[in-house]
Amino acid sequence: MAGLIGIGLSGVLGHQTALNTTANNITNANTPGYSRQEVQFETQEGRRTGAGTIGSGVSVANIRRLADAYLSQQLREDSTLFGEQNAFNAELTRLDNLLGGEDTGLNKALNNFFSAMQNAAEDPTSLPQRQLVLSEAQQLVNRFQGLNQEFIQQRESVKTQMQQGVKDANTLLKSIAELNLAISESPGLAQGREPLELMDKRDEKLRQLSELVSIRVTEVEGSQVNVSLSNGLSLVTGANAAEFATRSSAEDPTRLEFTLTSGGRTLLVNEQIQGGKLGGLRAFDEMALKPAFDELGRLAIAISAAINHQHEIGMDLEGDLGGNFFSDVNSLAVQRSRVVPNGNNDRTTTGQLAVEITDSSQLPAGTWELQFSGDGRSYELIDTISGDTVKQGRLPDPVQSEINMPGFNIRVEGGEFNAGDKYLIQPSRNAAENMQLNIRREEDLAFASPIRASASDNNLGTAEIGQGAMLNVRNPNTGALLPGFQSRGELANGPLNIEFTNYDAATGTYDYEITDTPGNNVLETGSYDPKKVNVFFSDDPSDGSRYQGFQFEMTGEPAVGDEFAIDFNKNGVSDNRNAELLASLGTKNTLNGGSQNFTEGYAGLVEDIGVKTRQSQLDKDAGATLLEQSTNQRESVSGVNLDEEAGKLIQYQAAYNASAQVMSVAQDLFNTLLQSFR
Repeated sequence: MAGLIGIGLSGVLGHQTALNTTANNITNANTPGYSRQEVQFETQEGRRTGAGTIGSGVSVANIRRLADAYLSQQLREDSTLFGEQNAFNAELTRLDNLLGGEDTGLNKALNNFFSAMQNAAEDPTSLPQRQLVLSEAQQLVNRFQGLNQEFIQQRESVKTQMQQGVKDANTLLKSIAELNLAISESPGLAQGREPLELMDKRDEKLRQLSELVSIRVTEVEGSQVNVSLSNGLSLVTGANAAEFATRSSAEDPTRLEFTLTSGGRTLLVNEQIQGGKLGGLRAFDEMALKPAFDELGRLAIAISAAINHQHEIGMDLEGDLGGNFFSDVNSLAVQRSRVVPNGNNDRTTTGQLAVEITDSSQLPAGTWELQFSGDGRSYELIDTISGDTVKQGRLPDPVQSEINMPGFNIRVEGGEFNAGDKYLIQPSRNAAENMQLNIRREEDLAFASPIRASASDNNLGTAEIGQGAMLNVRNPNTGALLPGFQSRGELANGPLNIEFTNYDAATGTYDYEITDTPGNNVLETGSYDPKKVNVFFSDDPSDGSRYQGFQFEMTGEPAVGDEFAIDFNKNGVSDNRNAELLASLGTKNTLNGGSQNFTEGYAGLVEDIGVKTRQSQLDKDAGATLLEQSTNQRESVSGVNLDEEAGKLIQYQAAYNASAQVMSVAQDLFNTLLQSFR
């Protein structure tokens, strides 16, 4: 009877364990990271007799955790991919909505400004129209500054998310290390009895960590795991965890860089932060936000430089030259602000650098790093996006010199440099922030041209002279006012006189000479062909007196002795020539080597971000599909199927009841046996 009772008891106890395990599965059906558990039965060693072996019941050999290491790894990889794409897409969408929005973008402000300028050109003496130009100009400045401020806010938001992500990663690394220790110290581990709930918790922590950054997981002795970055840099070794941190970048203080501290050593791991949310945020900053800053600044410089130049060569209502319409793109403070010394430069370095914009139409949007080597005078200029060396050379002695690039010059003003010194060169990064409206009064708007031409009343020929085209009022090489424009309200060497002195019947051309009035100096002589459009004066500043900062065209047949005068446009308040030229800048191709206008340049920025946003959305959708598939595959193995567990519950309950009935039968037989001896 004892054997029968023992067999029944083993069945009761075994299936009670199975019922408990099934119940635990059911109650944890919605627990994140939970892996379904299963009881493994084995037959107990039987009692051998002459008639054969008689079974002695059942025992629970193990309670195993249904988990597949490959599927867990696949889930981590897909979580890393989706975490990166989700963060990248979220920030790109925000940036795309900002740039493309009718009220938040730049197109509306650009169109309104140039429309106001065109309206003012139709009535250049109207003060209300002039006031509207100033108002729309201020709105344009406000929009540039507003976009730049939004970029800054998004940059700070990305930095905050990075800092929080680092804190979350450190918490997870510490938890994984603690779970490693707890698992290795778990009773029965040597006999193969793993602490199932701790294993589940660790796998879930690993999955959460993979959402933040790409990791590699390696199983080691004692059921522990080692965790490392994708390049092999250790994050968790046994019960020891490394620690992430962020700090201001030595290269660019407005950005963050990642460090990893392990075993008392702190390493810079910027390039190793790939995948996951942190990798997505870092990719957005590098691939979208930085270029957007540069491109917006380049557009601000192009508009400011073009408008400033055209306005400076005009004349206002009070007879003065126009001056800068917007803030000077090449003020000394602004030039020096375009250079950021690396925080790790030698403390003895005294070098001073500045960046001057030389041609806004050729200026590229980008950032470069200037590195010094050798004795501190050899240098390399490296494109930070491509990593290519675009220029290299050696500074002279003394070091004052220029490093010429398309659209800008890096000016070495003096001081000493040391090997290893680095400087971030960013010609356009802060231009939108620095943009200001320089003109405050309606009367100061230079809508007229400061020069005009007239024909002598005694002329006999049919030649006609145009009203001239201004080139500059300053020497492009020195920045000083040209001699003719150094006196307020007049042409200092004027009026200039064009006189036709001789006719050559053989060639059909006329000789002419141009003289100034104060000294009767000959400024230019030449041959005039009445069959062509003839241009007076040169457009090359190196041509001496032939360069006066303006040019005139003449057509028709003059007569010997005919004279034409070029003088200051006194009382030219109704002149709108410069206003029309200012308004035409709205459609003139002044960007990318003369291939785009301002609107097209901004549209290029919007399109670039829009394309990246659409591509990132496709990548995100694909990543979500992969993550869903790997999640479903894991759930098919490790997830709890409530219908299946309900069936097992009935199965184990029936087996429990049957085992109990075996014990009841044994008791009845024992009682019957006792009754037979009474």
